[in-house]
Amino acid sequence: MLVEVLVVLVLALPSTAAAAKRSACSNVLGKAAVSGPTNSVSWRAEVFGRTPVYYRLPGKNLKPSRWMGPSDAAWLLVVSHGYVAHNRCWVRLRMPWRPNSEAAWVNANSVSLQLTRWRIAVSTSRRTLTVFHAGRAVRTVQVVVGKPSTPTPTGLFAIVWAVPWHPNDFLGSWVLMLSAHSDVLEQFDGGDGTVGIHGRGGASLIDPLGSARSHGCIRLANDSIDWLVHTIGQSRLPGTPVQVS
Repeated sequence: MLVEVLVVLVLALPSTAAAAKRSACSNVLGKAAVSGPTNSVSWRAEVFGRTPVYYRLPGKNLKPSRWMGPSDAAWLLVVSHGYVAHNRCWVRLRMPWRPNSEAAWVNANSVSLQLTRWRIAVSTSRRTLTVFHAGRAVRTVQVVVGKPSTPTPTGLFAIVWAVPWHPNDFLGSWVLMLSAHSDVLEQFDGGDGTVGIHGRGGASLIDPLGSARSHGCIRLANDSIDWLVHTIGQSRLPGTPVQVS
């Protein structure tokens, strides 16, 4: 009889532990199936205040890898499902700094998560930008991409800021700063080589759409980027995934 009781207890332990893990995230995330981006759905995380981030899942004595706040990025892209460590729920986010593949864990209680069905894909070979909604291509436009000596970096990125600009300026009517950075330029034009999607005006009109002549940024016609911003919404753009291939 005693042996049978012990067997039952041992068999029950894994499921009990699994249930505890599930509840740790369900208490924060509810029933939302939070995960990394798919073709039809992505999640973005709003950062409220100064927040510790961890390159490895936190242990009992692990110190934060660094800190970030809304001044670094108001919203970030979620790149994996929620994970439980030490009875807390953690989500992994694409970071807005170098290297381009950088991701870190953040306590899910420190952010607010929101689903988005928008996604942007850039093809450097076809020199196009396509906007998707719920997995369906909505619009494709020609763009200018990086020239061979300063190519547009490839990978999974996210929009960090959406800033209105001056239509007749080189950057055009909008600047959508990405979490991407140039693989060649450590610094450019007073910045750290951040790559963005922006409009066209002034001298940038010299380079025709469909060409490879930028320092790494992706340039759209002003009417195209105006449509993109107004369709998705300026406040909903940060955290939107951008896949560059």
